[in-house]
Amino acid sequence: MKMGIIAAGTGERLAAGGVATPKPLLPIRGKPLIMRMIEAGVRLQVSSIVCIVNDLNPAVAAFLRSTQCPVPLELVVRTTPSSMESLFCLAPYLADEPFLLSTVDAVCPQATMEDFVSNARKVLDASGVLAVTRFVDDEKPLRVAMNDLNRIVALGDAAQASGLVTAGFYYFRPEIFAEIASARAKNLTALRQFLAHLIARDYPIYGIPVSKTIDVDYPDDIEKAEAFLMELNEP
Repeated sequence: MKMGIIAAGTGERLAAGGVATPKPLLPIRGKPLIMRMIEAGVRLQVSSIVCIVNDLNPAVAAFLRSTQCPVPLELVVRTTPSSMESLFCLAPYLADEPFLLSTVDAVCPQATMEDFVSNARKVLDASGVLAVTRFVDDEKPLRVAMNDLNRIVALGDAAQASGLVTAGFYYFRPEIFAEIASARAKNLTALRQFLAHLIARDYPIYGIPVSKTIDVDYPDDIEKAEAFLMELNEP
């Protein structure tokens, strides 16, 4: 299993709130978000890690180039219009084996991600498995509806009655990259739209419930994430 980390956003909401540090370098309990995610991948024994960062904040790329990592660490520097295009930019690095994909700002206990990966690997017919949670702390959560077998049957507006939302990390098999051209031809503009596209094309996409996860999007999310990890005695 490989790992891809999407960290190419501009962090506009943090910046608007007076946070000058680029989001990937934002420390949570003293450790940058992107370093927390890299270390999570190392503990999961991934075979390699690839990060995509934008070219607007050179400090992020410089930090990663200077980072010592016990597994191969690849870097893609590109400003993309969406998380979907960020994923597509990672395709050449992830196309030969299953991979864990995460946004850089998803903060959860290490055990949560470990349990998710362990369970996702057991879903042998899945093209993708989404971590889903009942903890909602996002202005635009992506809601998920599943059937009795945990296969996802609806996303977004079609799943508004569901109490489950995506948690920010995913397990995919590289067959999903066969839909890149089709997604672009349909002018899709977001990762959530690509996920809905996969479901509409009858790719087997499942959901696995996980515990509370906090997305660091606003300045007050920093305090929430630190308090959350402190409660759990996470470093």
